[in-house]
Amino acid sequence: MATEHLRLPGAAGELAASIDHPAGPVRGWALIAHCFACGRKSPAAARIARGLAAHGIGAARIDFTGVGDSPGDLADSGLNRDIADLRAAHAALAAAGRAPGLLVGHSLGGAAALGAAVDLPGVRAVATVAAPYRPGPVIHRFAELFGAPDARGVREITLAGRTVRLSDSFIATLDAHDPAATLAALGVPLLVLHSPDDEVIGLDHAEALFAGAAWPKALATLDGADHRLVHRGAAARAADLIACWAGPYLA
Repeated sequence: MATEHLRLPGAAGELAASIDHPAGPVRGWALIAHCFACGRKSPAAARIARGLAAHGIGAARIDFTGVGDSPGDLADSGLNRDIADLRAAHAALAAAGRAPGLLVGHSLGGAAALGAAVDLPGVRAVATVAAPYRPGPVIHRFAELFGAPDARGVREITLAGRTVRLSDSFIATLDAHDPAATLAALGVPLLVLHSPDDEVIGLDHAEALFAGAAWPKALATLDGADHRLVHRGAAARAADLIACWAGPYLA
C-alpha cells in the first residue's frame, strides 16, 4: 500500500491532498472529509483512509481551505466553503480516472460530505462518522467558552490542544445549515456511524441523521470510541464497517 501526496484544486486555490492506494486491484474510490480544523493527517482521516485502502478502496483525503497544508484562513472559511472544496476535489479526481463513488465525513466533515454529495455526479454512497445533525449548536458550545470576538468577528479557541481562529461568519454558515433539506435531497445510500461514548456529539445526532435519511440507510455504533477516534482501534474499526457496507455500491 502506497500513499501519494499531491495538490488538488479547491474552491479558492489548491488544496493539499493525499491518496492511499490499495496494494492490489482497486474496487472503487473514496474521498474523505476531516473533522473541524483537524486536517487530512489527523489520526481519524489517515487511519480510515489506510483502512479503506486495505479493503481495496483507494482513498483520497484533503486539507480544507485554511487547514493543514492548504492555504487560506480558516476564519474566512465555513461549511459552504468546505462543501465547495469537496466538490472541486471530486471533479479533479474524476478527471484523473479516480472518481470517488464514496464520500466519508468525520464530525463536521460529515455535514460537508452530505452537502457535497447532493447532485454530485458519480457519488453512490455517503458514510458519516461522529457527525452532528445540527452543527451550529455544537460549535456554539465551544465558542462560548472563550472571549468575545475581535473587531473582525474573529475569536481564538483551543480544541484538542490546538488554537484555531473561528469567525462569526463561520458560525453563521453552520447555523444556516438545513440538515432536513440536505438529507431529503441526498438520493444515495447513507451509513451513520457513531459512538454512544462520544464526549463531544451525542448519539441523538446520529439518530436524527438516520431518521431524516431515506432508504437504503444503516446505523452502526462504535462502542467505546472517542469523538476523535484516537482510542486504539477505533478508526480502523470504522474503516472496516464502512468498507463492508459500501462494497455493493462501489461494485
